[in-house]
Amino acid sequence: MFEFFTDHGKQAVAASQDEAIALGHDFIGTEHLLLGLLAAEGGTAAGVLRGQNVNLARARQETVRVLEAAGIVAAGGQPARDALSSIGIDVAEIQRQADASFGPGAFQFPRPAYTPEARKALENTLGEAQALGRDRFGTEHILLGLLTVLEGHALKVLAALQVDPAALRETVLAHTAPEGP
Repeated sequence: MFEFFTDHGKQAVAASQDEAIALGHDFIGTEHLLLGLLAAEGGTAAGVLRGQNVNLARARQETVRVLEAAGIVAAGGQPARDALSSIGIDVAEIQRQADASFGPGAFQFPRPAYTPEARKALENTLGEAQALGRDRFGTEHILLGLLTVLEGHALKVLAALQVDPAALRETVLAHTAPEGP
């Protein structure tokens, strides 16, 4: 499915993983997808969100606050590291060897997995793009897909930033005209 994303769409999805890692989360949730959309600065979604007075720094701050309020703390993958350590695997040594062989940051552990809500948002991206007559998915379609997932934390982050999801959807649609025949 990744091959159907535009360059900005790919950039946003990759940035969502980077944001999760930077925040010390061992998962990628809808809130991280939102951060990834903001990090993909040239994408339609970032422009629309900036128009709603949402920037990456504020969204990142609210993401941390919303997750902490939900009892989700940044573990930085420590439970997985502890489990491997208990069977004699030294993740820090693997990191050092990978950095020496492939360059700093080449090895990230654990690789964050997408939450069911984030997967649902990405799946809904397809439907949103198709409804607009697109065969490639841009950041605008990811944002529209994200807005369909009521269970994720992204909508809580947007609410904390005083963004109305319905109005945001209308603004995105206004910036995304359907393709003609």
